[in-house]
Amino acid sequence: MKKAILFTLIIMMVMPLAGIFASGQADSGSDKVVIGANIYNFQDNFMNGVMKPVLESYAAELAAEIQIVDSEGQQATLNNQVDIFITKGVDVLAINLADPASAQSIIDKAKKADIPLILFNKEGSKEAMASYDKVWYVGTDSAESGIIQGQMMVADWKANAKMDLNGDGVVQYVMLKGEPGHPDAEARTKESVKAFTDAGIKVEQLALEADPNWSTQHGNDKMAAWLTSSFGKSIELVICNNDGMAFGAITAMKAAGVRLPIYSVDALDQALTHIAEGELDGTVLNDGKNQAKATLDLAVNVAKGKAPTAGTNWKLTTDGSKAVRVAYVGVTPKNYQEFR
Repeated sequence: MKKAILFTLIIMMVMPLAGIFASGQADSGSDKVVIGANIYNFQDNFMNGVMKPVLESYAAELAAEIQIVDSEGQQATLNNQVDIFITKGVDVLAINLADPASAQSIIDKAKKADIPLILFNKEGSKEAMASYDKVWYVGTDSAESGIIQGQMMVADWKANAKMDLNGDGVVQYVMLKGEPGHPDAEARTKESVKAFTDAGIKVEQLALEADPNWSTQHGNDKMAAWLTSSFGKSIELVICNNDGMAFGAITAMKAAGVRLPIYSVDALDQALTHIAEGELDGTVLNDGKNQAKATLDLAVNVAKGKAPTAGTNWKLTTDGSKAVRVAYVGVTPKNYQEFR
């Protein structure tokens, strides 16, 4: 009787693993391109809410198979996931780095396995990109979003004297930065403020908060704390480096009965709703849909041995970065309906 029970338990343990293993194998018996892909963190509003659905739907349009895993914000987890993809024998890797500084380790793995690699949204250094002839990048010009956001804020500041609450001619601002070291976070932080100084307007940073997860909850918590701080009544402008953190800041301001000028980046559907309701003054379209499509166009092409942009309208940069960069667009109360 005990032997029968033991045998049953073993079968129950082995069968699910066998099923997972079988379903996770690359389809080596057909011409379908199999793409091993990840999102650095499914908790990210933009990556999971915009890019992942398009990666899945557009892969189907291209008759490709895509396997997308959640790296949970951990580079070590991503390293293991890439090893598994290589073991499975995928045709190409489409990787969203958890830590941009670790690009070289991912490139080295792909190079050793002789598998083409498309990095997207988080870029490796030029040195890392130059170390393998089968790696390319799809993303944006990180500085461009900060420049556009800054131009929107400067235009509104000049057009609306009431934004200068204390009338000292200086912009007192707080900033929700996002992930330290992320090229977008660093560039937006620099360029959005630089737009004011370039326009001859003085600025004073009251507070800056980094958040590795770019999260709505953290944006809410930090904004609520700032509003009740010693400088809370001095805040004249809220700069957010993504929509998700802005959503949290908006919630905190509404709870406190405060309405301060606030600008963000991404142009998610919820951001357009906030603009329509007068709760957000501007955002910048981070065109995740086209970034996802470009990622897959390049992935499928190189998996088939073609030139990366063959048969597409995408253009590779000529500065050695081997990148396709999708343009940003400013979204304001005047034009937000064009993006709904």
